[in-house]
Amino acid sequence: MLLAIDIGNTNVTLGAYKDDVLSFTARLATDTRKTGDQYAVDIKEILHLHNLDFSSVEDCIISSVVPGVTVAINEAISKLCHIVPLTLGPGVKTGLNIKIDNPAQLGADLVAGAVGAISEYTLPCIVIDMGTATTLSVIDANGFFLGGVIAAGVRLTLKALSENTAQLPSIHIEAPQSVVGTNTVDSMKSGLIFGTAAMLDGLINRIEDQLGTEATIVATGGLSKDIITHCEHNIIYNENLLLDGLKEIYNKNN
Repeated sequence: MLLAIDIGNTNVTLGAYKDDVLSFTARLATDTRKTGDQYAVDIKEILHLHNLDFSSVEDCIISSVVPGVTVAINEAISKLCHIVPLTLGPGVKTGLNIKIDNPAQLGADLVAGAVGAISEYTLPCIVIDMGTATTLSVIDANGFFLGGVIAAGVRLTLKALSENTAQLPSIHIEAPQSVVGTNTVDSMKSGLIFGTAAMLDGLINRIEDQLGTEATIVATGGLSKDIITHCEHNIIYNENLLLDGLKEIYNKNN
């Protein structure tokens, strides 16, 4: 069994593959204070929850944007399974042609998402990942990673609003009945949901204009499922795109 782990700023996502088939996914809160031993306990309990023993883990691949947690989870996997995980970074074969100014700056999560999209969808492709940040990655018809867009994520925007204004509360993120809110809470919901959807539509239009053609659009992460239903473009939702990308990268290196 291959264990694929994506370490994001908010969540650690785990997926287990048997013969290239995803058998389960699980999420932990990203916590920079946890030690390797604590993560080992968490991962062991998750495996037991899915009726699996850690001895069934034959290998592991990790992508991460939180270096401190990467170290802790590497320690956890080494202690549990007596293997050294493959950590996505320099020297790891991805098959991705990166055309940005400094390819070393491209986040591991964006690499995994792009590899997953290339393996599953028609190119060119725009990959939307809605986590702590909202990112759009652009892959051309030849499979080249051209670059992308980074914006504040929905929860980060809400946190900035509620913590830096005297009269705006923290709210549940959901679509209101109308774009035009008739109270503070609905007005904030409209800005967060419809505003983000409109931003995505506008960026997709501009990206497709630059590409000179329409693109396949895929979304993953966080609140994307709730946001893209309010977009004008046809956007495919793939919850496990990054895990699938990690599995593809693992296969390229083995």
